[in-house]
Amino acid sequence: MQNIKLFHVSFVSRLLLGFLFIYHGLVPKILWLSAVEIHLVSLSGLNLPANIVSPLTGIGEIILGCLIIFFRKSTLPVYIAAVALCLLLIFVGLASPEYLISAFNPVTTNILGLGFCYLILFVDKNDNA
Repeated sequence: MQNIKLFHVSFVSRLLLGFLFIYHGLVPKILWLSAVEIHLVSLSGLNLPANIVSPLTGIGEIILGCLIIFFRKSTLPVYIAAVALCLLLIFVGLASPEYLISAFNPVTTNILGLGFCYLILFVDKNDNA
């Protein structure tokens, strides 16, 4: 019974974390390039247009989201997600801190994403112990 409960926690956490990356890769970066994305790309120092950088990073996020969902035996995509969520939160905090206090901000999104990473890794560790 305990293993089934842990499986469900891991499964739902992977679905939600994967959805987080797929949605944020697809909607504000590929389908409708958001003003926030354009602004953050301009602050990144890449000297490349946002209409190129954002869709490329969006594709990367979609791939990562799919890896999280479909490669359930691997924790590597989850670790990559955790590092990315931390680095992106730090970048936004340093480059454009006004986004940290706006509605639907990266603090809530990234912290919840990190919580899902924790749950997945916790279950994986306890499942293999």
